Amino acid sequence: MPSYVTLVKWTDQGIRNVKDAPKRADAFEAAVKAAGGSLKGIYLVMGEYDLVVVSEAPNDETVTKLALSVAMQGNVRTVTMRAYDREEFRKIIASLP
Repeated sequence: MPSYVTLVKWTDQGIRNVKDAPKRADAFEAAVKAAGGSLKGIYLVMGEYDLVVVSEAPNDETVTKLALSVAMQGNVRTVTMRAYDREEFRKIIASLP
């Protein structure tokens, strides 16, 4: 199943309600599972972003729908990247001319 890394920044609304963030994370995990994926980790980080989320989902469309659903709540802004594991990385590199 494809892997994804999402960089998350709290909005002004999100940071005002930061004490609710663990509940929102639980709700997000439930949504990922309901969509056929799995949440591998949510990390509070220092620096430009507030959270890093690692997940798996059946396809890009599923991840896009999840990201849009979360963004509609107004607590975070996200940047999501498809992540290739070591085996996928090797296969891609091996296929180069």
